[in-house]
Amino acid sequence: MKFKRQRSQEVGVDLTPLIDVVFLLLIFFMVSTTFTRESHLEVDLPEASGDPVAASELRQIDVVINAEGQYILNDKALVNNRRETLERGVSELAEGDSSLPFIITADARTPHEYVVRAMDVAGRLGFTKLSITTEREAESR
Repeated sequence: MKFKRQRSQEVGVDLTPLIDVVFLLLIFFMVSTTFTRESHLEVDLPEASGDPVAASELRQIDVVINAEGQYILNDKALVNNRRETLERGVSELAEGDSSLPFIITADARTPHEYVVRAMDVAGRLGFTKLSITTEREAESR
């Protein structure tokens, strides 16, 4: 019996599905990657032994923190020391103007947590002119 030989097809790899899969993976990783927006605050720390800075007559946000962590915004005490209350008070004072000077004055015995909370609120609201006040050093005799 004589069998007819079948023609052998060329063996090859079709690259089209492979390219599709590579593009899908590329799109997946581009979309799923989280892009963090880093915000930097410029902190102007005055020299403790320098000359005192003259008070400006411009509008500004003054945050005073006493030793117990109580916040005082422009001479008005807040009802509590939670971040939400501070953020709401600052945004009402600023009226959307984040270019105002943001000045933090804290007691020497204030826990660090409350100062960092005030700085965090300033950063969240977009303030870039942040100053921390200090008391002038007493000269030793």
